Parts: sequence; structure tokens; C-alpha cells
Amino acid sequence: MTIMDDFRSDTVTRPDAAMRAAMASAEVGDAVYEDCPTTRRLEAMAAERLGKEVGLFFPSGTQANLAGLMVHCARGDEYLVGHKAHTFLYEGGGAAVLGSIQPQPLPNEPDGTIALALIEGAIKPDDFHHARTRLLTLENTFSGLVLDPAYLAAATELAHRHGLSTHLDGARLMNASVATGCEADGIAQGFDTVSLCLSKGLGAPVGSVLAGSRDLIRTARRLRKMLGGGMRQTGILAAAGIHALEHNVGRLAEDHARAARLADVLAAFPELGSGSAQTNMVFMTPVATDVEAFRRFLADRGIAVGGRYGSLRWVTHLDVDDASVNRVRDACEEYFSGDAPH
Repeated sequence: MTIMDDFRSDTVTRPDAAMRAAMASAEVGDAVYEDCPTTRRLEAMAAERLGKEVGLFFPSGTQANLAGLMVHCARGDEYLVGHKAHTFLYEGGGAAVLGSIQPQPLPNEPDGTIALALIEGAIKPDDFHHARTRLLTLENTFSGLVLDPAYLAAATELAHRHGLSTHLDGARLMNASVATGCEADGIAQGFDTVSLCLSKGLGAPVGSVLAGSRDLIRTARRLRKMLGGGMRQTGILAAAGIHALEHNVGRLAEDHARAARLADVLAAFPELGSGSAQTNMVFMTPVATDVEAFRRFLADRGIAVGGRYGSLRWVTHLDVDDASVNRVRDACEEYFSGDAPH
């Protein structure tokens, strides 16, 4: 079975010819010795975009986030995190297993925020019976939703007022920036560290950047080595990241518009439930529909879609186009016409 239209994630994007050319011609050196000029250029570019002093290239967003948590927390400390956040649910428990950091999950509101009162109430007193609360981590975008800049300012101010550090999982921060019209450095302003993924909607094949103060990133560099992320001639990969930041940020608006159109197309089929798109994701919980049978039906027609526990997640990106959305519409019409096998 050949996948023609892959809506599983924006991580499935492949570098285009221009990005591949940039990678092929990249000037390289040994990044562990900090003498890879292309990697250093990417790190400086990302840090400037995010309003931070220094950036550090990582092979993955999971490793960048883990280093970000470990920069702020020692063994036996805890971090406050949403109960549906990526760092809590989908990063293998790395903070606990590798960082000996206790997560304190708090309920995410439907818009992805955590109620300020819950954050404040979860901060432990200085008592040896408790883990030491050291860090608040938030995520933007959160399941495709953009967190309100006013909320981010209030949450980070609250954290800092109580002596906590702040980390932003900004894997899709550029989607949030394009959707709101706010510059990335404005969104990241209240956070001590922020991670940015280059291999999702931005279209690079590999990599994330962790940005923060010079002292914090110096510690993160040591942690990256401990975590196995010290790579050598990374300029080839960094060149793809540079190309992504220079050419693929503004075009995220196309993904958002296409997701909105996809949501409209899917709304014509009430059996799929309903879902809207604020950025590049559409979530749906089908009713009276065998989700796995539906997914198999789509797969037979070259359409792949993600989802867990009876839900569907559609993600638009630079490798799907309007024709892809049309093929989804045609497949749904066929499936729900009553003629297709269920």
C-alpha cells in the first residue's frame, strides 16, 4: 500500500529540492568541538527568532525538552505540567527515568491552558516531605490550539513570582506565531528556556533547537552530551533548519487554511463527529463508526490519518495539498454512501 496523502503528522514532511541543495552544499565542522559554522549559524538564528541569548541544536524535540527540564530541576525536584502535555504523556517518561524529576500533572483546560489557581495551589511548601517544585512547563501550540499571549504572560509571571523557572515546549511555536500574528520572541518572552522543532511543519528532516540564557545553555550542552546528543558534522542537518526558518515559516498559513477547509469537508459527515482547526490540526471523535475500519478503508485509497483511542487526528503540512483534501472528501462520500464495506 502506497501512501499518497499522509495526514498522520507534520513530522512526515520530506525536504524539497531546495532544502536538499542547501544540505548538500553546507559547510561543516565538528559540532561537539563547536567549530561547525553552519550549526552555529542555525543556533544563533533560532535564538534571535526566539528572543534568547543562545541556542543549541538537538537531534530531537524529546531530547531538547528533556534537557530543558533537567537544566532547571535536580534529582528529587518536580515540574508542573499539563496532564495532556507532550512532555508528560509522549516522551517516554524521560524526565522521571533519566532526570529523576517528579512530574506534577495538572488538568488541562479545553483550550490547553492550566488554571492559574491550580498552578499556584500545586506549588509545594518548603517541607522535606515534598518534592521541591522548581519548574512550570507549558506547550504552544497545544493539540493545534494557540495559547492566549495574555495567559502565557500571567502564568509565567506567577511562576517567577514564586521562584519557579519556566520552560516552553514550542515544538509548533511558529504555527502559533503565524496564527496570531505575534512574533515568536513575544510568545517566548516569559520563558527561561524554549524548544523549537524544525522537523514538523517547518519541513526539515531532523532536529530541534533549545534556546535560553548563556548559562542555561552551557548546562544544556553538558546534558546533551550525557544524553547521547553530541553529534559531529551536523552542518548538513543545520542547513536544512536554516532553510526551514528562512523559507517555511510564512507558508504555515497555507497549512492552517487547508486544515480549516478539511474541517469543513469532514463536517459534511456527521458520523465523524465534529472538529475545527485553529492551526494545522483537526481532531474528531466519530460516533457509531468503526474507526479502525474507516482508517483501513482510507489506507486502501492511499490516505493515512492518525489518532488514538477511537479518535482521529488530521494534520496538514507542506506535503499535502488541495487535491489531498479533495481525495479525503471523495473517500468519505464513498464510505458513508452505504455502498462501501464497513
